[in-house]
Amino acid sequence: MGLHHGVLIALLMGLAEATLSQHQTNGNSVLGTSASPDLPKFLCNNPLPHGYPWGTLTANTSDAYKTHPTTGVIRTYDFTISRGILAPDGYPKSMLLVNGGFPGPLIEANWGDTIQVTVHNNISDSEEGTALHWHGFLQQGTPWEDGAPAVTQCPIAPGASFTYQFQATLYGTSWYHSHYSAQYSDGIVGPIVVYGPNEYSYDIDIGPVMLSDHYHDDYMVILEKMLAPGGMLEVTSDNNLIQGKNSLGCVTQRADDKTPCVADAPQASFYFEKGKVHRLRLINSGSEGAQHFSIDGHMLTVIAYDFVPIVAYEAKVITLGVGQRADILVTANITNGTSFWMRSDIATCATAKQPFAEAAVYYVDSGTTSAQNGLGASSTVWVAPERSGTHEVCSAPERLRPGAWRGRGAAPGGFGHNLSLHGSVSGKPVEIAGSESRHGSHPTDATADRSKSVESTKSDSGTRTGPNSSLPQPSSSPWPTGTVGVPDPSACFNDDLSITRPLYPIALPPPSWTHTFDIEIFVNASDVTLWKFDGVSFRGDYNAPTLLLASLGNTTWPTEWNGRNLYTNTSVRMIVNNPGPSQHPMHLHGSNFYVLHEGPGPWDGTIVRPENPMRRDVQIVRPNGHVVLQFDSNNPGVWLFHCHIAWHASGGFLEQFIVRPDEIERMKVPSIMAQTCRDWAAWTGTHVPDQIDSGL
Repeated sequence: MGLHHGVLIALLMGLAEATLSQHQTNGNSVLGTSASPDLPKFLCNNPLPHGYPWGTLTANTSDAYKTHPTTGVIRTYDFTISRGILAPDGYPKSMLLVNGGFPGPLIEANWGDTIQVTVHNNISDSEEGTALHWHGFLQQGTPWEDGAPAVTQCPIAPGASFTYQFQATLYGTSWYHSHYSAQYSDGIVGPIVVYGPNEYSYDIDIGPVMLSDHYHDDYMVILEKMLAPGGMLEVTSDNNLIQGKNSLGCVTQRADDKTPCVADAPQASFYFEKGKVHRLRLINSGSEGAQHFSIDGHMLTVIAYDFVPIVAYEAKVITLGVGQRADILVTANITNGTSFWMRSDIATCATAKQPFAEAAVYYVDSGTTSAQNGLGASSTVWVAPERSGTHEVCSAPERLRPGAWRGRGAAPGGFGHNLSLHGSVSGKPVEIAGSESRHGSHPTDATADRSKSVESTKSDSGTRTGPNSSLPQPSSSPWPTGTVGVPDPSACFNDDLSITRPLYPIALPPPSWTHTFDIEIFVNASDVTLWKFDGVSFRGDYNAPTLLLASLGNTTWPTEWNGRNLYTNTSVRMIVNNPGPSQHPMHLHGSNFYVLHEGPGPWDGTIVRPENPMRRDVQIVRPNGHVVLQFDSNNPGVWLFHCHIAWHASGGFLEQFIVRPDEIERMKVPSIMAQTCRDWAAWTGTHVPDQIDSGL
């Protein structure tokens, strides 16, 4: 799975001038460049009852778990997964790409839409299966669409295709990734935005901001070392990326590694309009590291975690474990500067050779298509680029206006902004001028397109973008460590539960069953170090998805599948104890959970705000600590509960819950699920899958 000699020769020729184009670093992705468009408040090519796709539903008066719109609109996407050589940080490596890009294309939908994605497995040069998981989607009534091989489906065989279809019953920011082994660490990731009502308005939606640790070795090489006799469970990353980009990739290159490397790989750039409020959708799409995110000199107003809108509060730094998301508002109101560093640092509880990711934020003038950017008389002139597209976005409920889409397939998207913030942050009122709306204002023609292009140096390989091209690098400084609101670099836990409060209150129900889940490390008879969770080290069988077995009434499984039947339980309380030095972002499929308590040592029985505990789908359990979670077991299916660190999951850190088995038996599982298994069985009849890990 390494780089072939011929490919290396071609790379040497392409990198001879030590310049990298966007296509060389990220393929077809435009995230982190001036070509990356802003997002609309919602998509208008569907019914708009009362002017909005979700009608009169609001963020603070609607229980999204019980009430959601059904628009009847299908958002269709077409994904091809294939191998390619990219150099996200200047170091070229073989990657697994979605539609030729890293990160993969953005999926957009309105709350209540149906998302349909056809996935083509075109992985060649060492074929392998694949499956895509749609993180945070509840899959109510469609558990077979969850994308977990060995649990909800057989893998998609090489050369085969599979179409996922599911409804967006929650809204906000999320992502998709491969759930086949640790495959997503090689690049099979991408953002998802489901537009919904907003209690806190804003002017400009910058869109997804993906944060990820990065590894120069292929994921299978990493697993072979980790799971070898005498191997170590902890894996060291080589770099840290924002929007799949960073420099310093050559700094961490081994002395004996002769792979050609470019030292000044471009970093990501963002463009903020002066005086405007910007929405950023942060996603930790990495494999291990907890991220500390900040923008020099700017306060961050947090309005949502995962798929849960919250009462807004201010922070200097946001901590996100793998799989977690945060929607934040940032105002471009700093008067003593026009360019700033955006930073994301890997917390020191994960091992990283180069833990610091940087991207440049530039202030630009608003309301014009050509303006000086305030960086001086000789500064670059920003010009709004021409755009093309085949779909439409709205400037008013009754009007449609051409927009643009980046990526492959029939897909929506758009640009525009005209919103404000009214609310309470840290107990103090915050007011930023603009028009108030709980649903989100409609884009206006005057501000419909703010993505800028810059005069930049060109080479035969393309146009260079980022803070190391024609714009000067920022000279701003980070928030000083040790000041109020700035966590220690070793801090590996989420913000205090007392300040993260859902907008829509749901009281904690009494549990019908309480269980303690212990996290353990052990060495098996082959001298391989693995994880145990709840007493078992998981290993799945790709040819026997447990959901399909449960639909046939078979819920008696081998011990290594780590299945737990919840029978008729209505609400399950989970006390997770972590006696070790690693943090673990705990993720539950098929449900959001209540977060009752977290902290060092054992749980003392305290519940934080039982009348309205925090809810989300990933919560960090800190090193040498605990987390107490609870979920309502009312969604029939077989659902994974696991650490979202890719290497830990590969090492066996997973359990699966059988929820409402009698109702699973009554479900009508689509026949395509059995056909996918027949296709996989046919391929494995002549090929041996290289499953050296848990399979997930």
